[in-house]
Amino acid sequence: NNAQGEDIVAGIRTPKPLEWLEHEQPEVYAQLVTLFRKLENHYRDVQDVEFTVENGRLWILQCRTAKRTPRAAVRIACDMVREEMIAPAEAVMRVSPEAVGVLLHKSIDPEEKYEPAAKGIAASPGAAMGEIVLSSSRAVELASSGRHVILVRQQTSADDVAGMASAEGFLTATGGMTSHAAVVARGMGKPCVVGCAALHIDAAAKRITLGERTLTEGDVITINGTTGEVIVGKVKMVDAELTGELKTVLGWADKFRRLGVRANADTPADAQLARSFGAVGIGLCRTEHMFFGPDRIGTMQEMILAEDESGRRRALAKLLPMQRADFLGIFRAMDGFPVTIRTLDPPLHEFLPKDQSGLEALAERLGITVQRVQQTITRLKEENPMLGFRGCRLGIAHPEITEMQARAIFEAACQAKTEGIKVMPEVMIPLVSTPQELRHQREVVVRTASQVFERTGAKVSYLVGTMIEVPRAALVADEVAEFADFFSFGTNDLTQMTFGFSRDDAGKFLHLYQSTGIVERNPFETLDIDGVGQLIRMTVKLARRKKPGLKIGICGEHGGDPASVEFCHQTGLDYVSCSPFRVPVARLAAAQAAIRDEQSQQRRSEQRKRRTVPKVQSGGGEQ
Repeated sequence: NNAQGEDIVAGIRTPKPLEWLEHEQPEVYAQLVTLFRKLENHYRDVQDVEFTVENGRLWILQCRTAKRTPRAAVRIACDMVREEMIAPAEAVMRVSPEAVGVLLHKSIDPEEKYEPAAKGIAASPGAAMGEIVLSSSRAVELASSGRHVILVRQQTSADDVAGMASAEGFLTATGGMTSHAAVVARGMGKPCVVGCAALHIDAAAKRITLGERTLTEGDVITINGTTGEVIVGKVKMVDAELTGELKTVLGWADKFRRLGVRANADTPADAQLARSFGAVGIGLCRTEHMFFGPDRIGTMQEMILAEDESGRRRALAKLLPMQRADFLGIFRAMDGFPVTIRTLDPPLHEFLPKDQSGLEALAERLGITVQRVQQTITRLKEENPMLGFRGCRLGIAHPEITEMQARAIFEAACQAKTEGIKVMPEVMIPLVSTPQELRHQREVVVRTASQVFERTGAKVSYLVGTMIEVPRAALVADEVAEFADFFSFGTNDLTQMTFGFSRDDAGKFLHLYQSTGIVERNPFETLDIDGVGQLIRMTVKLARRKKPGLKIGICGEHGGDPASVEFCHQTGLDYVSCSPFRVPVARLAAAQAAIRDEQSQQRRSEQRKRRTVPKVQSGGGEQ
């Protein structure tokens, strides 16, 4: 009756399953199935159909394209290609890159109802739940006993990496899309929420305040790195799933995309993971990440505290075999694909201890006074270290650092070649702002490569390029290009320096900027086309005017953002690089950009044809 029908539409009454109709009114059911097929064939998509049966007669009330979960979107696209209802290009366009990101990470069940206690910046997708821990040591301790933990910190640093590896996910009170926690989380493929202003930590009392809730260490929370939500307690989760259908869609995508998709990877394991996700090379290997391991940090600190070049070289000689082994493992994993390795980039103070106990332990290990360690830390302290003594400036002041890293790269490459591995090393010099800086560091790399080739009797082809992350380098890109075999945009720093926003502190106000319309999107998440994008376009134009075939890519975190990938395609870049878990997202986004571009060209061509068709008069003559 009408009342029951209205209740069903309103969601008050649950409709009976279609199987009931097949049993009770088989003729109506057969007619309904026929109409379903007709509607689906007409619209070439899955339909949500509203119908009713009155006195044995079927009435179709309305139909619309059906909503679907990410898993369903992939499966439907594949099914319709198999049924020849749509072509692979259309199937690729029907799966959103965001849906792919969801499928690669554990997520909160879409049917789950919950109330967030707070919200921060969604820094790394996926969801995780576990006990609150306020220190890395506690995270390692509890995780080793099989318990699930969420590491909650004001902000993370290199000292927290062990705890981050043990935790299910991370939550920080400060930081932005390119903060330490965010970058490490994306590299590890773990959920992360940063810049949570409603989070206040009382480490001494082992408790936190989350909005209006006070929680203690050991209480369970859930974080949603896809939305930035923080939830008190447990919620129902859905496991990640890289299905055969998703692999099929990504395979189609690879046939359409023009942009190469590489990965940011710092270890052989990361490189292997990147390959499994379809990466066609490494666009950024951050060598400094190799120095933070417990077996290496001490030697790195010894190098920093050395009194002269001779002391630094002794410490670097100890680091050389470690770096060489890392690079060899990466070359093996990326056999036949290019590997871009960035020389040392961060300021040296990041490698030194920050507390008194750490200072004392370091002094005892090196046989020097605590005062001496403190003096070095004081000497290295800078008001704005991200704009200070780092990047190529370190290599220019201490060429022996660049020399050691180049030696490790080429010795590993020559060893890999003897194993039958096709190696394609690319050495990238960071933070260049003048062509003279790049020329200086290039000479060190080339000289070291020649020495290695002469000593080993082996030789490999290689490139030397730079990271474009300083606005001045973009403005004089034609001059910088004279000494470069490739450019790669480091859009994290380029965005920071162009806006004058600290990428670690901007989270305190960017949410306000977005809510009030000052900026449409977080520029550290989606590339700022009007400002930073202008610099990128200018760089490409100037550099390729100087060197038409110059390879240009992007290795900042924007390399995995679909809107930013679209811009990179339109600007004529050769590749994008992102964390391994975002590689499938970038592959699909790059394909969609290419398909849209092709469709747009076809429309313009058709419009031109219509404008050139001569009009015919009624009498048969041409106008």
